[in-house]
This record gives sequence, structure tokens and C-alpha cells, in this order.
Amino acid sequence: MPVHVSIHDVSPAWEAEVDLALQACAAVGIKPGLLVIPNYHGAWPLDEHPAYAARLRGWQAAGHEIFLHGYYHLAGAGPRSPSTAGNAAPRGLRRLWAQKVVSGGEAEFSDVDEAEARRRLDDGEAVLHRAGLQQLDGFIAPAWSMPPWMFTVLRERGYRYTEDHLHVYDPQAGARRASVVLNYASRTPARLWSSLLYCRLARPARRLWPARVAIHPADMRHAVLRREIDGLLRWAVGDAVVPARALVEA
Repeated sequence: MPVHVSIHDVSPAWEAEVDLALQACAAVGIKPGLLVIPNYHGAWPLDEHPAYAARLRGWQAAGHEIFLHGYYHLAGAGPRSPSTAGNAAPRGLRRLWAQKVVSGGEAEFSDVDEAEARRRLDDGEAVLHRAGLQQLDGFIAPAWSMPPWMFTVLRERGYRYTEDHLHVYDPQAGARRASVVLNYASRTPARLWSSLLYCRLARPARRLWPARVAIHPADMRHAVLRREIDGLLRWAVGDAVVPARALVEA
């Protein structure tokens, strides 16, 4: 089955780590998709880093897909204005799961209502377009976490690709396909070693479903994860695909 490789959290905040991930991919001939954050944690606005924007344009010209990856990549960030219509933000157990279990408070789109989600999509698209990235290959929510009504929003906006923990989607076509995602978590030693074990055990699932290899910049700060990622990329290289939406069609 096909495999798509991506680098998450692409931002000037993680420049050195993203470069290491790109080098690891280039060593086996893979051009990963890049999940770009317009203003990482509200402290790294891409508008204020023209040199990094130029690098993004160069990567896109070289054949890397560009995905909008939230706006702040942080729950509770940014100004809010009162909602007047649309779906409410997730609450209760759904929000708790997204913010405390799946992520460390970074499930941005599981923290906003529909009106705010639309504003952040507007603003994020505008930032990436000002950076000279005229084509976006999809939207991927931080922590792969967003409420069901987001699929309607993405379809209305013409997006051809999105994903969550269990599936890949083409919102325009209304298509969905199961997919296994392989990624590491390094916030604590327990998460690091359990995610490493999971990625080793989950690899055979590729025989049944398309796979996604998701590299996070923080992974590159740990020698053991750098070695694991090198091995995972060699495992993926024979079936690596671009564009990501080819997974939906597989």
C-alpha cells in the first residue's frame, strides 16, 4: 500500500529541526509534505520572517506539498470575537480528550466554534498566500483533531485533502479511506518509548491500509528517534507517494 511522508509544525520556530527532517527524507529520495503553521503559538508570525517564507517558496517549487496546519497550533491562543451563528466549539469529554490525551493543549481546532474556525482559515490562507504560496494542497488540523462540522467547512472552501488519526479524506469528493499513521511522541519518556514501540508494531498494517509517516520537529532532538525515523523512511521509500490525496484513491 502507498505511504505518504510529511513534516509537521513547519515554522521558523523549528527551523533547525525541520532542516534535519528534510535531510533525513532527502537521503532516501523522499519529498515530504510540509504542514505549515502561520503563527506558531502566537509568537512566530510567518509575515515577520521573509527569509523563511522564501525557503517555503523554494520547497514548493521543488515539489513539496504545502498544507495549512491550523493557525496558532495552540488551544486558547489569539483574540476571540463573539459568535453569532454556526456550530459550537467541542466541549466536555471530546475537548478533554483532544487537549489532555491526544495533545498537550495544542488541538487548536477542537477549541473553537465554527465562526472562529472560518476566521482562522481565512487568516491562515492569507498568510501563506502573502508568503507566495499560491497553491495549498490541503488542511490538516493540529493534533489531527477537529469536530465533524469542519468537513463541511473544508468542502465549501475547495479543499481536496485532510486527515485525522484514523482516516484520510477528500472533502470535495466526499471520499474517506482508513489509514494507519506512524508518528512519535516525545513530551515524556513514557510517551517516547511507547510511541516507538507502537510504530514498530503497526508497520504490518500497511499491508491492509495506506500509511502515513508523520515527522514532528521535536523528534529530531532525540537521537533514538532520529535513528527510528531513518529506518521508517527506508521502510517507506519504495511506496512513497505524492500527492497525499493519492492515499484516498488507493
